[in-house]
Amino acid sequence: MQKIATKRLCRAGVIAALYVALTYAFGALAYNGFLQIRPAEALCILPLFFPEAVPALYIGCMLSNLASPFLVYDVFIGSLATLAAALCTYFAGRLLKKSALKFAVGGFFPVLFNALVIPVVIVFLCGDLSYGTQAATYWTYAGSLAATEAVWVYALGAPLFFFVNNMRAKNVSFFSDYPRQKPQKQNAADDNMKF
Repeated sequence: MQKIATKRLCRAGVIAALYVALTYAFGALAYNGFLQIRPAEALCILPLFFPEAVPALYIGCMLSNLASPFLVYDVFIGSLATLAAALCTYFAGRLLKKSALKFAVGGFFPVLFNALVIPVVIVFLCGDLSYGTQAATYWTYAGSLAATEAVWVYALGAPLFFFVNNMRAKNVSFFSDYPRQKPQKQNAADDNMKF
């Protein structure tokens, strides 16, 4: 049990660190309200496999948003959107059994929460009226964020999803909580039956 807890803690640390590194790598483009270049969002499918990905994504997003121009609001509200999406994705992973459906539904939540919550930060809390009125600016940002988030979650997240799914099926240690099965030893009678 201690081994599993340690493995999950390490996995959570890797997920959070990857989220931060992938966000910071794109600098200001990761925080551009209209078209966010944030490939770290592909990691948002990981709660389908790992419960520890939920707090890891929340902490990773919070640390990443320290560089946001919407600092105070984005650190707390933007990160809460990621946390809510990660929780919904986790429960989708627990409830759905078919891989393709699990991925499609699980990926929907990061797209939905980011598209609806981040424009609130940009428009209502930070006062951006780039497109005339609050309503026009909100819905313009919501549409663009839904589109860019869908690209990261579905286009970049799909190979990640199927890679992790494959690694878990093969019981690769880092991706699985179950110990590897040792091959069973053949006895002498079995050896004699070989041709």
